[in-house]
Amino acid sequence: MATKIPEGPALTGSPPPTAWRWAVVLVPGVLLYFFPVPGLNAAQRHLLAIFAATIISLVARPVPMGVSVVLAMTVLALTRTLPPARVLSGFSNVTLWLIFSAFLFARAVTTTQFGLRVAYLFIRRFGYSALTLGYSIAAADLVLAPFVPSDTARGGGVIYPITRSLCHVLDSEPGPTANRIGSFLILVGFHATYTASAMFLTGMVANPLMADFARNIAHVELTWLRWALGACVPGLLSLALVPYLIYRLNPPEIRDTRAVQKLAVDKLHNLGRMSREERWLVVILVAVITGWVTSPWHGIPNAFVALAGLSAILICRVLSWDDLLAEGKAWDALIWFATLLMMADALNEFGVIDVISKSVFGYLSGWPWGGALVALVVAYLYVHYAFASMTAHITALYPGFLAAALAGGVPAVPASLALAYFSNLNAGITHYGTGSAPIYFGAGYVGQATWWKVGFLISLLNLFLWLGVGSLWWKLVGLW
Repeated sequence: MATKIPEGPALTGSPPPTAWRWAVVLVPGVLLYFFPVPGLNAAQRHLLAIFAATIISLVARPVPMGVSVVLAMTVLALTRTLPPARVLSGFSNVTLWLIFSAFLFARAVTTTQFGLRVAYLFIRRFGYSALTLGYSIAAADLVLAPFVPSDTARGGGVIYPITRSLCHVLDSEPGPTANRIGSFLILVGFHATYTASAMFLTGMVANPLMADFARNIAHVELTWLRWALGACVPGLLSLALVPYLIYRLNPPEIRDTRAVQKLAVDKLHNLGRMSREERWLVVILVAVITGWVTSPWHGIPNAFVALAGLSAILICRVLSWDDLLAEGKAWDALIWFATLLMMADALNEFGVIDVISKSVFGYLSGWPWGGALVALVVAYLYVHYAFASMTAHITALYPGFLAAALAGGVPAVPASLALAYFSNLNAGITHYGTGSAPIYFGAGYVGQATWWKVGFLISLLNLFLWLGVGSLWWKLVGLW
């Protein structure tokens, strides 16, 4: 029988509700709901009020996250802001089921001890310091990125389980021992995932969509090679500097990990040959990864490739149905992420995001094109606080922001590339901004305040690397 990794504290645990937390949530929500906002009609204003109150609730935490979104769904229906069927429509979003499956892949990797086996191999090879372990995780994600066009599938389904097992091997679990090394490795794994997505046209499912927008709006061909050429220098700098920045911002208590290398050798010996469950799991994961890589040819959505893999895991008895039911984090994410996806889509459909983003454009008239590009990219980056999906963000805003950049005199290639890269990099600012975020955050190692603080500081570094160094690199290689 495989030994299960102990679960950490529940993700949804929160401090006891207090009056000030509820005030922080309700006051801005009520003001937005009842008082006019320039440019928004009543229906738009009501939806924005409930969404804003929900996001504030996720930060202030008067109640657990799941409770916040259930309340939001109920208020949306009772106030008739949205029809009941629309309120529940987030559960039909395919990205949601990809996230759900990724949680269960992670459970299979840990319960079979395959994750421990891979973790011991990592430690044996790279285990001489916490920082080198972080870099090895980032390198693994980078190698997979061109072939797995989903940060949720790649980061949540492949890299996260290995990272979680590394934490377990080093006796760092959610709670009192999280800062031994677990919080550091979880943050590195997450921030490496969306950075690797930005570096390749095939690194994220919506990247080709932006290439199509760039072709139609700016008459720019963002080929696979042009995309990778523009991203290679800022991307590699980001992958080199971000783990070190996290190391300084959130230093692990364990610095020198060479002592565990001998332990890793002994543990690998004790594990012996791979079990039947491990062998089946490897075959299934290879098949799932192959299905994700080849999705442009067979046309099956990544979520259903993942669900096919999950079905195989259950049929081959790698996991039991009771194991699936016991994975509380998966069911928790299913509820709160579905609601955020639904509200983000509704904000786009109601035109709220369009009204808010267009209010930025009026200030750019007469600016130098470099300043206009910086202002647009900064606005494009931080408006992602209102999105729970990179694809929704891109569909709603990329065409408008690109058109505004061209109207402001920004050359077509820098405008197209900068907005495309930050369509991936914006995922790092919250714990709900992309599919892999709730998976890493759901591990329970990093508090929400720390997650947002680290994400914001890394976003500033990325602005310098991808806009500053990146634009110089694009000029040097003749991209503009």
